[in-house]
Parts: sequence; structure tokens; C-alpha cells
Amino acid sequence: MEERKRYIGKDFFKEYGLLTLGTMGIVVSDYFFKFPNHFSFGGVTGIAVLLSGVLGGTASTYSFIMNIALLVIGFFVLGKSFGIKSVYVTLLFSVGLEVIQYVIPFKGTLTDQPVLELIFSFILMTVCSALFFNLNASSGGTDIIALLLKKYTNVSIGRALMITDCIVVIGSFFIYGATIGLFSLAGFLAKSCFIDTVIESMNLCKYFTIVSTNSQPICDFIHKELNHSATVYHAEGSYTHKDKTVLLTVVNRNQAIKLRDFVRAVDPESFMMITNSSEIIGRGFRVN
Repeated sequence: MEERKRYIGKDFFKEYGLLTLGTMGIVVSDYFFKFPNHFSFGGVTGIAVLLSGVLGGTASTYSFIMNIALLVIGFFVLGKSFGIKSVYVTLLFSVGLEVIQYVIPFKGTLTDQPVLELIFSFILMTVCSALFFNLNASSGGTDIIALLLKKYTNVSIGRALMITDCIVVIGSFFIYGATIGLFSLAGFLAKSCFIDTVIESMNLCKYFTIVSTNSQPICDFIHKELNHSATVYHAEGSYTHKDKTVLLTVVNRNQAIKLRDFVRAVDPESFMMITNSSEIIGRGFRVN
């Protein structure tokens, strides 16, 4: 029981540490790259950029007001279905974005290279958003609107959010001109295309199919050194008709190198098929 508590505590601090790091990454991306260049990829921060162009004031303040308002609405309307992780990220992001403009006053752009700043804004935003989704969290904003739509309407959430983001991008053309509008469109398209790729890359594991005549040392290595298990099939070679053992197991990328080298060392005649997989559900991996 004590060991389980330590494990849960360690897992808790790891998750919230990653959430904090990801949130700070989004804050840096928005404050130093996105807002000064008026990039509007969509979402609450995109709307905040448009409001700052129309009404004046800072995008950070508008983003803070909208996120807090949506957070309060989500808390009272959605209740327990409103995840604690999303609440944490939304609060930390909103407060962080509001505070940073007073701690580090910043006017103008960081460089005179908008393409470079677009790339860094996109990379930070995509990696951090993928990290949130991987931890079953979100950065709030339009995700809260999506939950509200899901509860009260039959509107397709994905389509509704896509339309909202498109309207924000189109608005950037009218408010900031063609150049900023095209930058915003490029960032929006890049975000839509690559965020799933980043999520898959973060979850990437190696699926091994090993055909061997010396399976026991391999099983022992998987159990004791890699802390995983395997499924064993007894088979027969179609050409030699010799008894074979087929091992199925999944390990992470670092462990894959160790397992591959060990199998080649203990059974040079073995046959291995190694496949990439990002959807591994079960004990030791993701539990849905």
C-alpha cells in the first residue's frame, strides 16, 4: 500500500510538472511570438489578437478575461465532467499570460524575421498542445466551448471549432491586412496538419515479433531488464519443420535498441519484425 502511494505521488508530480512546463511553453509562444506579430491561428488567443486590433489594449488581457469567463461557465455548467487538469492548465495559462506582460514588458517584435517567429510559435504551440492531449488535458478556451456544444447541441464539435478558427483567420485579413492574414492562415494549416503527427511521435513504441529457438533468455530479459511481458506462441517452421517460438511484445524506443541487440546476441538465427505503433493500450502503457 505504501509503495502504491509513492507510485501514485510520483506519477502525480510528473504529470503536473509536464502540464506546467507545457503551459509555460504556450505562454512564451503567445507572448513573444504570436501576439507581437498579430498571428491569429484560431481559438481564444486568436480572438484576443483580433480584439486588440479593433478595440486596442493587449491580447494578453483579452485572453485572460475570456479564458476566466469560459472557465467559470464550464465549472458551473459542466460540473464534474470538467477535468481538473484542464482547469489547472487554463488557470495557469490565463494568469501566466496576464502576469508576464508586467514582469517582462515587451513592445514590438522579438526579431525582424516574421517567418522565423511564425515557425517558433507554431513549434511551441504544437508540441505543448500535443503534450496536453497526451495527458488528457487541454488549454481551455475553445475546448470548453466544445464541451458545452457537446452537452447541449447536436452540432459536430470538430466542424464547429474548425468554422470558428476559420472565421478568426479570415478576420485577420480584414483587421491586419493580407500579409498577417497569410501568416495566420499558414499557422492554422500547419497546426491542423501536424499536431496529430506530434502526438503520435510522443507515443511511439516498437512492436516486436520475434521468431526464435531460444526464447527463454529473451523472455527473462524482457521481464527483468525491460519490466514488460510478452505473449508466446509455439509454431513450426514451414521449410525446416523445426519447433519455433514466436514472441510478441511492445517496448519504448530506448528499450527497443537493447532488446534488438540482446536477441541478436543470444540467438543469431532468430527472425525479428519491428514495427512502429503509437496506440498501445494496456497495462504498462496507456489505459483507456
